[in-house]
Amino acid sequence: EVQLVESGGGLVQAGGSLRLSCAASGFGFDDYGMGWYRQAPGKEREAVACIGTSPTESFTHYADAVKDRFTISSDNAKNMVYLQMNNLRPGDTAIYYCAPCPNPYNYWGQGTQVTVSS
Repeated sequence: EVQLVESGGGLVQAGGSLRLSCAASGFGFDDYGMGWYRQAPGKEREAVACIGTSPTESFTHYADAVKDRFTISSDNAKNMVYLQMNNLRPGDTAIYYCAPCPNPYNYWGQGTQVTVSS
């Protein structure tokens, strides 16, 4: 059974920081990559960051909107993915999800809410 459990969201003021965590199981965590995605109210889900988790893939990619503010990392031994978010802005308010990157089988967890107040 595929499980993706996100945690670490919350309410923070603009300029603050949060660290999201994701525990993954039930699929090939190290097949290629893992990513963080987000969906804001009334908007489509978008990719935020992606990291290579395969022994042969070493990369990180970021959406332009979060570059230089967010950092994705992974712990393959624990099947964990993290997203360090600094200098948060009200525009970062969304539900954040972790999932394989890419995600051809459409695996999704419940997500964690991040709310940034101005």
